[in-house]
This record gives sequence, C-alpha cells and structure tokens, in this order.
Amino acid sequence: GYRYMYVVSCHLQEIDSLLPVPTSFDPDAFAELFAADWRASSFESSYSCTMRPFGIGASSLGFLIATLMAGRGVKRRSLSLPGAVAAWGVGFLSVASGPRGMILLLFYIVGTAATKFRHGEKARRDATAQVGAERGPEQVLACSIVGVACSLCHVLLCGEERTIDFKESPLASSLTCGQIAHYAACLADTLASELGILANQQPILVTRPWTRVPAGTNGGITFSGTIWGGIGGLIIATGTLCMEVLSGITAHYVQTLAFGVLCGILGSLLDSILGALLQSSYYDDEKKCAHSGEEGEASISKLRHISGTNLLTNAQVNLASVLATTFLGAHIVGPFVYGF
Repeated sequence: GYRYMYVVSCHLQEIDSLLPVPTSFDPDAFAELFAADWRASSFESSYSCTMRPFGIGASSLGFLIATLMAGRGVKRRSLSLPGAVAAWGVGFLSVASGPRGMILLLFYIVGTAATKFRHGEKARRDATAQVGAERGPEQVLACSIVGVACSLCHVLLCGEERTIDFKESPLASSLTCGQIAHYAACLADTLASELGILANQQPILVTRPWTRVPAGTNGGITFSGTIWGGIGGLIIATGTLCMEVLSGITAHYVQTLAFGVLCGILGSLLDSILGALLQSSYYDDEKKCAHSGEEGEASISKLRHISGTNLLTNAQVNLASVLATTFLGAHIVGPFVYGF
C-alpha cells in the first residue's frame, strides 16, 4: 500500500512539474472571475427553468401580454370582441413559445398605429378603410396563425429557440426564418397599404405597370408604399434581434436585417399581385373613392370596374401571400441570406 502511494505521488510530482507556475496570484481577480461565473450559471439555470417554452415564466408572461393586448384592442376599438378572443389565443401561444414570439406584439402595436394614422383621410380615398379599423377574427388569424404554427412546430420538433444555423440545425433555422418572414410580410403589407395610400403619387397597377389606378385599388403600388414595405420588414428584424440578444441567443445582425427587408418587400409585392388578380376593385367617380368587390352586387352595380376578379376576400389574399412568403423565406431566402 505504501509503495503504491509512493508511485502515485511520484507521478503527480512529474505532472505538476509540467504545468506552468503562476508568477503571482491576485485574489481580487479570482473573486471577480468566480462571481461572474456564478452569476452567469445562476442566470442560465433560472432562465432555463422559468422561461423555457410553456414554462411557468413564459406562460405567465404570455397570459399577461395576451390579456393586455386583447383588452387594449377592444378598448380602442381596433379589435371586435371575437377578434380580441382570437388575438388572446395567438398572443398567448406566441409569447409562451419563446422570446421571438414577442414580435407578434411588435407587429400588433406598429400595425394598429399605422391603421389609426390619418384614418379619416384614408377613408375618403378607400371605402374599405371606413370599416377596416376594427379587425375581426378572420383578419387576426390571417396575420398570425402561420407565424404561431411555426413557433409551435419549433417547440414540438426542436425544443427551445436557438441561433439560426442551417448547417447545424436546418429544421430549427427554417422554422425560425419562416416565423420572421411571416411577420415581416404582415407588417410590410400593413404599412404599405395604410401609409402608401397617403402618398401624393398616383399608384400603378402591379400587373400592368403602364396603367395608373386610383389610390386604394387592390394591386396598386407606389414607390413610397414599397419603401414602407421594406421598413416593415426592417422593424420586425430589429425586434427579432433585440429578443435574441436579451435571451442570450447568438444574433446575426447583418443577415437578419437583410432577411427582414427582403421578406418585407417580397411579401408586400406578392400581396399586391394576388390582390390585382383575385380581388375586384371598383371606383366611385362621384365620391372619388375606391371600393372592393366585398360590398355585394347591389353596392357596386353603379361603380366603374378597375381590375381583378372577385374570388378572394382581403383577409384570404393576406393569408395566401403570407403563406407564400413564409415558405420562400424558410426554404429559399433564409438559406441564401444566412449562408454568407
């Protein structure tokens, strides 16, 4: 036994002789290093226990934000009562799924402000704006259900949110890019429609660029409206980066900002193309106001037809364009942008 202990002692001395000998010891630096490590490990442990998807913290935060969001919408008449119920459901699921789900709240706040901005002037140019300020469940779900589905699929298939890396985690990255692309397209379309209509320049029809159309025409685009679409995507990308930094996820700043802008412009253009083709647009020459085909045959019988066929409602066009942008963002734009 003693011989064995002696041999082990000799080997330890040999190993110790190979290690660098510190020239000095700073107890304050050691204490600070230990404290920093303890704080980081404590924060990570606390966050992983309380803010994991549908954990106590995430669910509580989701409940609070969804309740405030739905209540505010009803109080300010931006949401009907059924619309508020739908908004509460998607709000809770989105926020409770992970930090990036907070961009739904960002979309709601900015989109509502854009809808209310100079509403009276927009109502004089577009008849649909007169009843469009209060959103129902169809409009709420058209602008949120796909993004929430991406969040839930990420939780079920990939777990907690992580950095976008198509080489290491292609499925998680595709779902994340789909979520960002979804809200970028939604906010881009909202800003392009709500703020682009206020532009002094007369729109052109996206399917016939040589044709000028009245403001409020489905499929009518302006340069300022396209710029607002890019700004909408930029806002969503900025919100995403903020949540990634706050939650400790490695952020790709340039790629995420570029991805948001591209998806915003893409989603806005797709919505305009579908609107020009699958939605009817009419014009009242007496009141100088645009109408859609959703008012019924009696209301539009004396109006001048501008473009499109009455196949889809505005909410259905929004859903179709968002689905297309989400798919392209997840499988084409995302891998291309984040591949650099």
